[in-house]
Amino acid sequence: MVLQDFDHQMFRLWQTFLWWANPAVPVNDHTYSVFPPDVHAVMDHGKRAVSTFPIATGEYYKYDYSEGVDISMYKNVPVPTSYMAAHSDYDFIGNYDAKENAGLLHVADHHISPGKKQWTWGNTDFGKAWDRNLTDEDGPYIELMTGVYTDNQPDFTWLKPQEEKTFVQYFMPYKGVGRVKNATKDAMINFEIQDGIGKILFYTSGSYEDISLLVIDKDGDICFEQSFHTTPCSYIEKDFPVSHGDPEGYQIIARTKDQEDLLSFTFEKEELEPTPSPADPLPAPEDLKTTEELFLGAQHLEQYRHATSEPADYYLEGLKRDPSDMRLNNGYGMLLLRRGHFQEAKAHFEKAIEKQTWKNPNPYYGECYFNLGLVESYLGEDEKAFDSFYKSTWSYETQGSGYYHLALLSCKKKDYQRALDFLKESLLRNWHNMKTRTLTLGIKRILNAEDSSFLAESIKIDPLYMGLLYEKGKRDAAMESFTNSMRDNAHNYLELSTLYMEAGLYEDALSILDLAGDISPLVSYYKGYIYSLLGENDMAKNCFMNGEMQNPDLCFPNKLIEINIFNGATRINESGAYAYYYLGNLLYDKKQYALAMSHWETAISLDQTLAMAYRNLSIAYYNKLKDKTKALKAMEKAYLLEPDYPRFLLEYDQLKAKNNTPPKNRLEYLETHMELVQERDVLYLEYIKLFNLTGNYEKALDALSHHIFHPWEGGEGKVTAQYRYALTELALLKMKDKQYSEAIKFLTSTLTYPENLGEGKLPNVPDNIAFYYIGKCYQALGETGKAKEFFVEASKGSDKPNLMLYYNDQPSDPILYQGLAYKELGDNKLSRKCFSSLKSFGQKHIFDEVHYDFFAVSLPDLNVYQEDLKENKVSYCEYLMALGEIGLGNQETARELLENILKRHPDYQGAVQHILFLERDL
Repeated sequence: MVLQDFDHQMFRLWQTFLWWANPAVPVNDHTYSVFPPDVHAVMDHGKRAVSTFPIATGEYYKYDYSEGVDISMYKNVPVPTSYMAAHSDYDFIGNYDAKENAGLLHVADHHISPGKKQWTWGNTDFGKAWDRNLTDEDGPYIELMTGVYTDNQPDFTWLKPQEEKTFVQYFMPYKGVGRVKNATKDAMINFEIQDGIGKILFYTSGSYEDISLLVIDKDGDICFEQSFHTTPCSYIEKDFPVSHGDPEGYQIIARTKDQEDLLSFTFEKEELEPTPSPADPLPAPEDLKTTEELFLGAQHLEQYRHATSEPADYYLEGLKRDPSDMRLNNGYGMLLLRRGHFQEAKAHFEKAIEKQTWKNPNPYYGECYFNLGLVESYLGEDEKAFDSFYKSTWSYETQGSGYYHLALLSCKKKDYQRALDFLKESLLRNWHNMKTRTLTLGIKRILNAEDSSFLAESIKIDPLYMGLLYEKGKRDAAMESFTNSMRDNAHNYLELSTLYMEAGLYEDALSILDLAGDISPLVSYYKGYIYSLLGENDMAKNCFMNGEMQNPDLCFPNKLIEINIFNGATRINESGAYAYYYLGNLLYDKKQYALAMSHWETAISLDQTLAMAYRNLSIAYYNKLKDKTKALKAMEKAYLLEPDYPRFLLEYDQLKAKNNTPPKNRLEYLETHMELVQERDVLYLEYIKLFNLTGNYEKALDALSHHIFHPWEGGEGKVTAQYRYALTELALLKMKDKQYSEAIKFLTSTLTYPENLGEGKLPNVPDNIAFYYIGKCYQALGETGKAKEFFVEASKGSDKPNLMLYYNDQPSDPILYQGLAYKELGDNKLSRKCFSSLKSFGQKHIFDEVHYDFFAVSLPDLNVYQEDLKENKVSYCEYLMALGEIGLGNQETARELLENILKRHPDYQGAVQHILFLERDL
């Protein structure tokens, strides 16, 4: 496999996530992970949690394995879990089914492919529900993941402009060998000793004659030697006596008839190794000591594309301390360039070069000059860019890319021979650069100096590269093969046209876009931009106007060149609302929020029916201006313009909630739009929640029972929470009417989830509330023995509250019911401990600063309107304080706290539930 970065718009370094394969392997209770023998520790996605392996002896993925559990066995892992090998010097990883006596193995050079990872959803209800959703018939499954040029899945590596990285890896079935001790693509081996008998297990992926298997003991004596004929249809299994019961020092060798070692393995003495420490979060910019740390911190956030931390904060803190720092100026300049701030980026590159050439006019690295050339190209300063790129060629690491860009600029000036000279120099540095090869062929075609051998050679290197196929089609006067390869994908045509456009080969660029047809508005805008470069403004305007009339669905501009394209469109066709809309979208993505809002506002001033622009403005008004009212008005306008779009209804309802619209009013509105409500699970779930909030528990349960939910990331636990809530509240109504047997049925139903909810139960979801109320029911029925059993169950679990952010965090509400259960059991000391822990936790943490987990790979809620973490934390702490006050008997204080929460969040379900608790006498 070859990966190449041909898009210089990604600039200095393209952040590429090079874990490549992710096969799903069916598993059962007999399945286990096949990690190399030197893997003694595994980590989670963010390296924030570490476990010994294969025997876990502590907490991993918030589950207690302290008794010592073999987590290599699928059946022993109850929660969603990643295993990422902390380190291995072996070349394999796999998964094996002991029942089928077969498995899947991955083999790749660990120097290039160090990443070894497996993922399971867990062998409990929760995991099996996800398995049902993600497989047709053969779940459950394990995801086997591998990384190349990265340690593991959350790690990234750099792919530089026009750089090529090559790797080979094999996924292959195998049988009989079980827990592989070593493997290559040709063979795999296992060796075990038990009760003085050695067992060798051997399998080959091909057919071999006279393979010799040797086992040499620690004294150097051969204790087993035999030759076999092997095929992939069977495996070798041999038992033999051994002189030493300890496998340490034994060597196993598989040798071909030509005396070449096909595979070998030596048992090393197991040394006690320290378990790696979890990764530390990156400190805040002001807490880092040096400008070097600030640069590396910013680079880390960019490299890992961090979701919640801003690299600019680290660059700016460093530049505040030293405005002349070369690396900080270059790094921040690149960040600005990627975000379309061309003029500002240029200033920082110039500052970096000023420092770099402080004492030496010929710097060691050419990167700053190369980056300056890039930004000057975007600014249309071609002569300056030519000088900058030429200077970058003085340094080896930027020669290949530098010469390519010099060729582009020379070609734009129609200096084709010089362009060919530069392309030749570029190819000498990167023989597989397909952009360079394509442009070489294009120029030779223009000069009538076609080179069929060079074209054939190029296509042999990369038979699918679209530029080569275009050049072949032009030479053969047969474009059908080219268009078939492009697959009616607009982005293929846009990408290729950009190559020719940047070289000034505008006729070719237009020809390519003509072949694309009108499958995206971007095609028309690209054409308009090219005509504007040719000075044909009337043709340009016609193309821009055509783009305005095309379907905007799935049109997502994202390239920096498109900033220039849409700026050109708004200049030539000032009445083009969609050009402003698209430009706003592009700039918002580049974090130019104020300018994006300005363009959206211009768009709706030109076309007041542009619903999506209103919707995008609502997001910007809420998230960036913190104006909830203005956001709601914009979203209302969007929804009224497109009342048949369920996403708009969802987001309109979400903004109503954030503007404290009473749940009753929201429910009434949704009930008049039921066809839309039922189209999206997240919207339908909100409808159900509103039933629960307004006391319509039977309707909530009925809606839950007659809908098939599909899980979504960020929605974990939400459907089942409404299910438990409705059943619990129905049970409490039955208890109020003294229908205790009916109440017990409802409460028992909360303990398991029906399949249509799309989600199973996590082991850490406590049932204290159900057990407590079941105990109360039996108590009321006079069955004191059963009542006590359930009060005992209700008193179990952690009595330590926490700030719950994610679906697999332990909820704190059940602690109230633990305390109430202890009270029923007559243990007032433990009862008061539970209540006091809730109250004191809330009081202690209400003033804390709260942030998302630095290592989180996803946010706890999938919501385009950003949550106010501080406000949510205050409400949560007040809620826990209220629960504590309820238990301690301070009802009025509890009511005041709960009502205070509901003033800010009328849909705070826990507060609503416990206001009702105070009003009941159960």
